[in-house]
Amino acid sequence: MHPALQSYLDGKVLLLDKPLHWTSFDVVKKIRILTKISKVGHAGTLDPLATGLLIVCTGKYTKKINEYMGMEKEYTGSFTLGATTPTYDLESEPQNLTDLSQLSLQEIHDAPIHFTGDILQVPPMHSAIKREGKPVYLAARKGEHVVLEPRPVTIKEFVITKIDLPKVYFKVVCSTGTYIRSLANDFGKALGVGAYLSSLCRTRIGNFLLGDAWSMNAFEEEIRSLIEKEQHLPAIESSDIKMADQSPIE
Repeated sequence: MHPALQSYLDGKVLLLDKPLHWTSFDVVKKIRILTKISKVGHAGTLDPLATGLLIVCTGKYTKKINEYMGMEKEYTGSFTLGATTPTYDLESEPQNLTDLSQLSLQEIHDAPIHFTGDILQVPPMHSAIKREGKPVYLAARKGEHVVLEPRPVTIKEFVITKIDLPKVYFKVVCSTGTYIRSLANDFGKALGVGAYLSSLCRTRIGNFLLGDAWSMNAFEEEIRSLIEKEQHLPAIESSDIKMADQSPIE
């Protein structure tokens, strides 16, 4: 590890804006490569098709990961109405196309009330939840039917911010463990037309805001800048140290 990056080894909490198509582990791996530090972890997975705030801890602050994971989350994004997908998002092809002509705007605005508060939510079959030590998405990809039990989650706020059919834009504030993909699927069921998650951005975790996060490019530039600055610092000669020690005290 480069001496300029000692603070990362000691421990830092990094706020990063996860790029589209990156996995959360891709971000962790990139930080390990840039800093040459192995003790790096993230506090809450974002799917590859989601963007937004990812908390990454290094050094001794990895002990705080569970604390950050338990914090309230805020998301914005869009559902596409009139179809479903097996993964509940754009990772798989839309199917079961449905006509939206009989759907009113008022119905769309009213639907979130059914999913606000303490609710039971069934996670997607295509998720990293483990059964018998293996992620259930592996079985789902093989076409095996996986039955998952409903889990208690809390959705503090769920509002429709814009309607541009077939897309519906939303804001959600929820507890950890909430699957927005499942919320999209359940929202479509409630309206009788089907829906899938077409975009998602995590904008807040606890009091940590996306607006304060580094882009991956900016973070990489910062690390390279720290290293370059140290490399260009003038070397301290031993004679300089000796002369400074012998200077009279005024």
